[in-house]
Amino acid sequence: MSKLKGKVAVVTGGSAGIGLSTAKEFIEQGAKVIITGRNQQTIDQALLQLGNNAMGIRADAASLQDTDKLVEQVQSQFGKVDVLFVNAGVALQEPVGQVTESIFDTMVDINFKGAVFTTEKFIPILNDGASIIHMTSVSAFTFASGTAIYSASKAALTAYSKSAAVELSDRKIRINIVAPAMTETEAIYKGQFASEEIHTFIRSKMPFKRYGEPAEVARTVAFLASDETSFISGAEITIDGGASVNALRF
Repeated sequence: MSKLKGKVAVVTGGSAGIGLSTAKEFIEQGAKVIITGRNQQTIDQALLQLGNNAMGIRADAASLQDTDKLVEQVQSQFGKVDVLFVNAGVALQEPVGQVTESIFDTMVDINFKGAVFTTEKFIPILNDGASIIHMTSVSAFTFASGTAIYSASKAALTAYSKSAAVELSDRKIRINIVAPAMTETEAIYKGQFASEEIHTFIRSKMPFKRYGEPAEVARTVAFLASDETSFISGAEITIDGGASVNALRF
């Protein structure tokens, strides 16, 4: 497969989970990939899996200074970028009435502010006709206990994405959104979701009786990154096995 042959792609939060799976998919399809992450050791481990067509840059999505340095380094090394997958994010839960400023700031700084300014700062070095893909979540339009701020951060990014798709159309730059449900990554087994009993219950309520796989999300992102989707922009693709249209199962 070579649908991304010769393209330069940046994947934020690309050292683990969906980001790492997407970086692998991009490379398999012929792209040169730059991954980012906050932990250098995790980046180094990811690069061992990705091989010679990948490089890693430590950058915290919540830090605009880090993002400036990231853009400068990518521009110095590659000049222009063809694909930007804004994937870095965090999911923390607090019930309404107990929301803390610290958790609020963390989620907004990474999921919304970080995603917006990653996009804004990369726009000048994107090729005309480039593809931007934003990672949101089904939580942007489906709601559960403890997810109010997380849902709000993803809904805000959705609104920004669709407006940006209109404003960047003169340069034929496409912006699309992928919105997965629970996906089999290490991150979902932490915090209040550490119990396997909880996951067994959630899976039992999903139409396919399972979570998504990172590779399933990655293939969708790679499709949106390719020239095969040259007339798709402002779209929101839900990757949840039909869960969000089967609410009565819950």
